[in-house]
Amino acid sequence: MTMDPLSQVYKGQEMPLQRDVDAISIPFGKTVALVEDSTVVVMQAKGSSVSVSHEGRLYLIEGHDLDALGLEALERPTLDPGASEEEMEAFVWAQLRTCFDPEIPVNIVDLGLVYGCRIERLLTGECMVTIRMTLTAPGCGMGDVIAEDARRKILGAPQFSKVHVKIVFDPPWSREMMSEEARLELGMF
Repeated sequence: MTMDPLSQVYKGQEMPLQRDVDAISIPFGKTVALVEDSTVVVMQAKGSSVSVSHEGRLYLIEGHDLDALGLEALERPTLDPGASEEEMEAFVWAQLRTCFDPEIPVNIVDLGLVYGCRIERLLTGECMVTIRMTLTAPGCGMGDVIAEDARRKILGAPQFSKVHVKIVFDPPWSREMMSEEARLELGMF
């Protein structure tokens, strides 16, 4: 049985980068290259990503790049070429459950941020995924990061050529949208 690579990572742990790695900048959601031998500090290790601090800025390193931290890289999840519509939708939801707000230790589905997903086959034969989601507050600056993380994870399957993440605020998010497990995790009974 293989140990979960993220179980080896602890908040506050300093880790030198073993190689150059592309990371998602927080809160902007843009790709930034972090260079080999730079030291990063782990902020959160959840789902299939690690949030790190480097030179006063925050970044998200995806699971398939964990070898840059000296850990076992996670394989990018994918689908069989002949996957059914149900299997494709289940894949999308599974990937969304690996996405976390870098500041909250609960995935975005259990947090109640995802309102729905739709998979459409385009005239070209390509599949496009549209995700409708919200944020815990309209002023939350993590929307771009969460959207980019979700987009990249879903695009790991060759069936999907486009992913649009729409941030909406109607209906507004409330604590009642969280799963019972999420409320327990955050101490919000």
